[in-house]
Amino acid sequence: MEHDELRRRFAALTTAHLADACLRARTPVRCAPPSLRALVPGSRLAGRVAPARHVGSVDVFLEALESAAPGDVLVADNGGRTDESCVGDLMALEAQAAGLGGLVVWGLHRDTAELREIGLPVFSLGATPTGPLSLNARPDGALDSAAVGQWTVGRADLVLGDDDGVLFLPADGAEDLFSHAESIRDTERRQADRIRAGVPLRRQVGFAGYLAARRQDPALTFRDHLRSVGGAIEE
Repeated sequence: MEHDELRRRFAALTTAHLADACLRARTPVRCAPPSLRALVPGSRLAGRVAPARHVGSVDVFLEALESAAPGDVLVADNGGRTDESCVGDLMALEAQAAGLGGLVVWGLHRDTAELREIGLPVFSLGATPTGPLSLNARPDGALDSAAVGQWTVGRADLVLGDDDGVLFLPADGAEDLFSHAESIRDTERRQADRIRAGVPLRRQVGFAGYLAARRQDPALTFRDHLRSVGGAIEE
């Protein structure tokens, strides 16, 4: 999926829609830990992962920008450290000048006021005044992958962020996942409209019928029932 199409389609979706789409497609749901949040509420980003593993010097990020394409998102892996920051205003300005779509930092940032002014979407674990406290040897593959929580991501992945958090998708197959997400979104909007019009969700999904069927078949799950009636909630 080209970057312009990715941004256009994500503008009408949320990470929640896409997480549900992963469930529907039986694709692993790769959410960043909930402690990874947008610096500015309401920030959104969508792009290909440009990974970089930080070991104490900004040069690894600058090198990542050398091979990044406009619209990519720098995913900076600082091991989830909360005793130092690894990016600040200069890195954000450099990424913005390179046309990147944002920064996802598995660690802390600094220069918060300046980052807000720059306006590039930044998702991180928070802020601290200090920069890197040590310099270590760069590991092999420092520009090939980055860890965010339990997930390891690379250039074959997309990263999307909004007020619910950060989600990673495989670039190969993203088209199908977006189509699922759009279907789920449309179904949920219809259901929400009907609730507002006075038709409870329980009636819409035939919940009484589900309870009766479950008495006959205790193994019947609500998700199985929803699939049979076309409900979108839970996936």
